[in-house]
Amino acid sequence: MKQVSVVAAIFVALSLCAPLMRAQAAAAVEATPPPPSAGKPVVLDRVVGVINGDVILQSDVEEELRFAQIEPFTAVPGRDTLPGAARRVANRTIILQQMKEQNNLGIKISDEEVQQAIMDLRKHLPECRRYECTTEEGWKSFLAAHDLTEAEVFAHWKQRLAILKFIDLRFRSGIRISNQEIDDYYKKSIVPAYQRQHQKPPPLSDISQRIQELLLQQQVNDLLQDWLKTLRREGSVQILDPAYGSSSGHDQEDN
Repeated sequence: MKQVSVVAAIFVALSLCAPLMRAQAAAAVEATPPPPSAGKPVVLDRVVGVINGDVILQSDVEEELRFAQIEPFTAVPGRDTLPGAARRVANRTIILQQMKEQNNLGIKISDEEVQQAIMDLRKHLPECRRYECTTEEGWKSFLAAHDLTEAEVFAHWKQRLAILKFIDLRFRSGIRISNQEIDDYYKKSIVPAYQRQHQKPPPLSDISQRIQELLLQQQVNDLLQDWLKTLRREGSVQILDPAYGSSSGHDQEDN
């Protein structure tokens, strides 16, 4: 549970996980289009970016937009943008490349972990409430309404958990939160928030662990963003279509 809380904010920017990049796809997709069906237009996939030799396809970004609908920490559901989705795919591609170079740091995600994470998602995803996703029928209705399959969600979430664990191992181990930092946050943020609601704040001893996790989360996120910026500068990040943002990765989402 701590691991998820530490990296939850990270996936507002990154969010949950699209398929692996397909480096060989560019030539195959654009070289020989299939014969058109009678009366039906042919829609061709196309390359929208190249990250250190790995290709980002239009279909990758469109799939990211679909999966953004089941991210539990999406700020404004339904208001995602092409540049925002393309940036997440690009960032995730960079992280996956680093994971491969570092042999995944020995990370293994079991099917049981994935199933448990999906069950937690079904309980806490806000939109799932109206579908009653805790039931099998409700979950299937939710997936159908969002053009998703159980197999897709399983693969997506397994990769997501692997990335979360990699980030946790890569950054969290060197972070130390002092008692003074916890006390300062309590006095400057927690107490005023309760006072504005005319409520008595809980004792510091009751929530110090949660404050520590929040401060860890903030520092991990800062370290991750700095790391990604460095990798972008040192590598080759090309967004070929302006509709999908810029290669700098500084485009703003419309959230």
